[in-house]
Amino acid sequence: MAGAPEASRRLRLSPARRIKAGPLPAFFFWREHVRLDTRQSSLIQLHIGILLLGGTALFSKLIALPALDITVWRSLFAGLALLGLFLLTRFDFRLHRSRDYAIVLGLGVLFAVHWLTYFHAMQVSTVAVGIVALFTFPVITVFIEPFFHGEPPRLVDLAGALAVVAGVYLMVPEFSLNNATTQGVLWGLLSAFTYALRNVIQRHRFRHYPGKTAMFYQVLVVLALTAPFLGGGSFELGPGQWALIVLLGIVFTALPHTLFANALVHHSAVSVSLINCLQVVYATVLAALVLSELPGSSTIVGGALIVGAAAFESVRSAKAQSQTTREQEASS
Repeated sequence: MAGAPEASRRLRLSPARRIKAGPLPAFFFWREHVRLDTRQSSLIQLHIGILLLGGTALFSKLIALPALDITVWRSLFAGLALLGLFLLTRFDFRLHRSRDYAIVLGLGVLFAVHWLTYFHAMQVSTVAVGIVALFTFPVITVFIEPFFHGEPPRLVDLAGALAVVAGVYLMVPEFSLNNATTQGVLWGLLSAFTYALRNVIQRHRFRHYPGKTAMFYQVLVVLALTAPFLGGGSFELGPGQWALIVLLGIVFTALPHTLFANALVHHSAVSVSLINCLQVVYATVLAALVLSELPGSSTIVGGALIVGAAAFESVRSAKAQSQTTREQEASS
């Protein structure tokens, strides 16, 4: 009868806990309680990824190099980090068709222009101006995608575009190319356009590959395009600056893109799109804390209009895509 209480205790345990019962260290019981749900864990990873992507903006100011040189080293270390990940996990990153190499070449060209203009926009103005201008890309996407699927933009899309135009108008103090903020907005809009075009082409022509594969080949193209124009200033930098460059390439580029891709497996595109808009908030707050760059009232109001329109279009697009996927699955 001495074993009856123990047997009763084992019967009350769930199957998972019943396996744990026995002379195992207390650590395993503690780990069982604190282990995060997979979705909750991936949500935390997503926020970390978005925070890190927002933090990339700081390096345009922290690294004493022009945008082109930063882009060269960023693509090099990001590529090496992704290659290391592939080798460690024995991931097959080869492309299946020869024409896919031509597609990824075009994607890489667009990505190179996006990165160059993204950093340059913030170097000539502020982090807040550059990142807000970049987030016009969801609305720009609405007007590019009809060239791929033939459906014209809806009235609600035009309303979003008008909100973006109003936001840009509020951000630009004067329509003069001599004004730093105006320059930052224009470079940011060019970055947004190339980013939107790259995303649309990747979605329609390269979606059969994982995000990390697409990212790897694109950073290789970026490196090949920009490396021949690398200046000599990089080799005069001190250890602290080189540490920032490595940090940018690995922790603030390769890692967040991987976390972002993993989050799409566990969360809807709607949720991911909404959380992605927090990148503007994260970047602006980090710039205020680290660089003491405080956005003006016009940037805040204009940015609110742009980010609001971006969030709306991102969610609407994600819902439409989810509905299309469900209809295709139902008909198959």
